[in-house]
Amino acid sequence: MTARTSLTDAWPLFGLRLRTERLVLRLPTEEELTPLLAIARKGIHPPDEMPFGVAWSTLPSPEFERGFMQHHWSKRGSWRPDDWFLNLTAEFEGTPIGSQSIDARDFAIHRTVSTGSWLGREFQRRGFGKEMRAAVLGFAFDGLAARAAETSALLDNAASNAVSRGLGYEENGLGSLAPHGVARTTQNFRMTAEIWRSRPRPPLTIEGLDACREMFGA
Repeated sequence: MTARTSLTDAWPLFGLRLRTERLVLRLPTEEELTPLLAIARKGIHPPDEMPFGVAWSTLPSPEFERGFMQHHWSKRGSWRPDDWFLNLTAEFEGTPIGSQSIDARDFAIHRTVSTGSWLGREFQRRGFGKEMRAAVLGFAFDGLAARAAETSALLDNAASNAVSRGLGYEENGLGSLAPHGVARTTQNFRMTAEIWRSRPRPPLTIEGLDACREMFGA
């Protein structure tokens, strides 16, 4: 009799869990993408604002729904140890509240990651954004032995910039994004492993990393 192959056997990233004081971050299954989509569809920011470098959050239906699903599918389908992008669902009390990503190219060489995130509006201003970011930074530095983490946000994205500064990132110059075809200035940030380990950090439990470590080029 042939042994059955589980989802985590076929794609070990589904077994990865980052557990913080209040949250669980994990890769959503196919069935779990639609509840996450529903949170995003309810709203992430006021309609007259655009905090993202790509204006995906204001697309009309059905472009929004199809683009959302294609983004998640494409990042899984194109995964390579030297070019990966991990989109994690953040769950609070079993309910999806947003998404936290971490990605890298040539990680084995540069040991540098980048991050991005969004939160449903009803879950904002409760410290979840900082908790989510701290979780993937702990994963990068303590789990994957990263040397640096980079991020950026538009200058008027006060919430994201406050999270970066609050976690101890250093400012790393200015950049530019054009979500609506008009250039807007971004603040770039960089965190090193030395900075990360120089400050007290909230507890983080990483589960399932050994089964998928080689997928990160670590």
